[in-house]
Amino acid sequence: MTVLLVMAKAPVAGAVKTRLCPPATPVRAARIAAAALHDTLDAVRATPGVTPVLALGGRLADAEDAAALTAALTGWTVLPQRGDGLGDRLANAHADVAATWPGRPVLQIGMDTPQVTPARLDFAVRRLLAADAVLGRAVDGGWWALGLRDARHAAALRDVPMSTARTGPRTMAALGDRGLRTAPLSVLRDVDEWPDALAVAAEVPDSRFARSVAPLRRALLRGGRP
Repeated sequence: MTVLLVMAKAPVAGAVKTRLCPPATPVRAARIAAAALHDTLDAVRATPGVTPVLALGGRLADAEDAAALTAALTGWTVLPQRGDGLGDRLANAHADVAATWPGRPVLQIGMDTPQVTPARLDFAVRRLLAADAVLGRAVDGGWWALGLRDARHAAALRDVPMSTARTGPRTMAALGDRGLRTAPLSVLRDVDEWPDALAVAAEVPDSRFARSVAPLRRALLRGGRP
């Protein structure tokens, strides 16, 4: 059974989605992040035949919508993120999964693509069965999903510069340097800045994420702030 690993920060005001500010306030940005995390957890929960795991940075008790998020994680394994930079935290999360579930393939996503669906995740899980790795590139040059038949190969991420326009190609090259056959997944848009939030909300208008973005979008159209 594949481990479906979600890397996420606790949606605490001032600590997440700071690139949405402005126009969002830190509290509004954290609420948008909480909605994105909710939608991501829902998609994972509805994906058949996977073991759901959350690698969490920060304290969920301090987050926006903390009680509902805690309830949504019932039945999940929650691991603390370890490491200084993002590459280290990613590699360590995969290593922790490999130690807990030896030999299991791992599909890892983040909380920045609330438009992800169970069907898309199921496709990635099945594609990983026929490859050494899968990689879903992001519009901004990064990636939104990484699957590994052997999670220990995530050690390659320690040497990949993260959050750049070359992160995707550099990750693909790092996997290739390890002799891995990497199959591509579809390209998605990460929610990093306000135009991203608007575009993704339009893509999934019935989501929690879209409902969280809507008040600020309406206020800006009126020329004010909520």
